[in-house]
Amino acid sequence: MSTQRFRRAVAAAVAGVVAFAGAGCAVDRSGADDGKPTIRLAYQSFPSGDLIVKHNRWLEDELPGYNIEWTKFDSGADVNTAFVAGQVDFGALGSSPVARGLSAPLNIPYQVAYVLDVAGDNEALVARNGTGIESIADLRGKRIGTAFASTAHYSLLAALDRNGVTDAKLVDLQPAASLAAWERGDVDAVYTWLPTLDQLRKSGKTLITSRELATAGKPTLDLGVVSTAFAQAHPEVVDIWRKVQTRAIDTIKNRPADAAVAVAAEIGTTPADAAQQLAQGVFLTKEQLTSAEWLGAEGRVGEIAASLRSAAEFLAAQKQIPAAPSVRTIEDAIYVKGLPGVLD
Repeated sequence: MSTQRFRRAVAAAVAGVVAFAGAGCAVDRSGADDGKPTIRLAYQSFPSGDLIVKHNRWLEDELPGYNIEWTKFDSGADVNTAFVAGQVDFGALGSSPVARGLSAPLNIPYQVAYVLDVAGDNEALVARNGTGIESIADLRGKRIGTAFASTAHYSLLAALDRNGVTDAKLVDLQPAASLAAWERGDVDAVYTWLPTLDQLRKSGKTLITSRELATAGKPTLDLGVVSTAFAQAHPEVVDIWRKVQTRAIDTIKNRPADAAVAVAAEIGTTPADAAQQLAQGVFLTKEQLTSAEWLGAEGRVGEIAASLRSAAEFLAAQKQIPAAPSVRTIEDAIYVKGLPGVLD
């Protein structure tokens, strides 16, 4: 896609988000007080600590001087569009959309402030039963659904590239739409994430998971980002947001039943199903998060910068973006102020 066409697509998407926000769809404004400033958070329904924070209203408890507004989005591409439109302050999205967001022509002024999870078996490529597809090599000439500009899209491209598949037909489908297309027989395979992924697995074969691709050097992450302007104006709010995210990870690890109840309520499933879905992700401890391998600490950005740079380079090679941003640009987009001490 040319830069000019990409810019037109972004402009159209921004108009869509503005209309969406104006209609108030999927926006939780419960308990809003017109006399308070509002913190706007974009979330997705993948099983994560972010859903635990939302369900338990921890931000509302910690920040009584603010309205807390949660808006649900279907993919990281949609979250990026909301940032472009100036509609959100915090967002949950995958590493591939973040790499794209930090690149031209988007150049979104946001920073990575948290690793929500490392993709494991909670994101995978599944082939529909009856298609005769037994391996990735069998996908030549087949129709594959995935949400474009998502971590699943990035992982799908990596999997196809590793196996020399160049003629598959990729179809841009959000998770719910991919399930509907699957059931109609319109697609032969889908690369997506939970909870839709578990629905597909009931009548399909898993060809590869994001955990396997991570082992092969193509890791994908779900990240928490914050608007640079908001972080500069309200660093104390970012600190509190990171603390409650860490509290949520602790809940997943040490009180899994409580975590499952919260996630189940947010994604509309049973606690047993939510527990099974949470078990498929990889959640970093505070020590891991602030290590050199991941986010890093104040004064030393971690390897997440190299991971995002690698993702951007891959996207550029696949002509998904014009070019990867500089190493300095990516390092500047990692928010490590106060780490690790601020999480104590």
